[in-house]
Amino acid sequence: MTGATQTTQTQSTQTTQTTRPTGTDGATGTADEAAAARFHALLKAFEGRPAATAGQGKDAVNEAMIRHWCEAMGDTSPAYAGPDAIAPPTMLQAWTMGGLSGHTDRSSAYDELFALLDGAGCTSVVATDCEQEYLRPLRPGDAITFDAVIESVSARKTTKLGTGHFVTTRMDVRANGEPAGTHRFRILKYVPAARKAAPPAQLPKKAAQRPRPVVNRDNQGFWDGVRDHKLLIQRCTACATLRFPWLPGCNACASPDWDTVEASGAGTVFSYVVMHHPPFPAFDPPYAVALVELAEGVRMVTNITGVPHDKVRIGLPVRLEFLRVDEELELPVFRGSEA
Repeated sequence: MTGATQTTQTQSTQTTQTTRPTGTDGATGTADEAAAARFHALLKAFEGRPAATAGQGKDAVNEAMIRHWCEAMGDTSPAYAGPDAIAPPTMLQAWTMGGLSGHTDRSSAYDELFALLDGAGCTSVVATDCEQEYLRPLRPGDAITFDAVIESVSARKTTKLGTGHFVTTRMDVRANGEPAGTHRFRILKYVPAARKAAPPAQLPKKAAQRPRPVVNRDNQGFWDGVRDHKLLIQRCTACATLRFPWLPGCNACASPDWDTVEASGAGTVFSYVVMHHPPFPAFDPPYAVALVELAEGVRMVTNITGVPHDKVRIGLPVRLEFLRVDEELELPVFRGSEA
């Protein structure tokens, strides 16, 4: 995995360079651009300054954290267990995190940069993406050290969320003193965009439809089951492994032969997120999207009904129901109970 790079996109912001029109108010636009340039020069002075120096991971790479990570991610790769186990590469940042008590080796530069941005009204923050490069596997017992630097601060950008600056931090991670990987983390510090006033009352528009599922020869049987109010799970007829979502072959033994079993409808919330942004036609945020573990052992992504979004919890018992979302579409969802 030497030189492997992974990029995770966590928030789309649709950036554009902020400009001001010229013309009758050209002087105002020029003055604003000059002020923005001066402020950006102050921010760029932080580039290259350390955010953390000689940081130390609070725990050595260890089997317990690897096991918890793999259970949470549903990753059953044999490479992460046994006497020759390595840590999943995507855990790179996990070994450097300070936890609730934080790190004592962080420099003041990051705090000073944030104070400058806060003073300019950029009080909101959102993570935009991260990028990791893996130089060598991490193994149980490896002692983790790291340095972090403020790599770049962008010029002023305008996004749908608001106007602000992207700040990129690079962390160089070492294991037993050897380079192990690089983690780049980018955030947007911004002034929230003003909400538009509600338009005058108009004739009601036709409600937006939910996106249509893609039905093909590999999953047609699943949607046939939904039509009959059955939640069908594929079962490999060669090794009896259950799988969901539907696939053309078994991911345990590669057999293409299968039949189905009908789910009992019982399950629990294994993980969940509450969607607030971005808004999407036919959905009314905030709402909960959950990874539900069925009683049969497989997991599926679904909506949770019956409880407010802020009452959804990991371990919440849920029960299958079928939700008619419009005249053409019915979906399997899971109902929870506050009790």
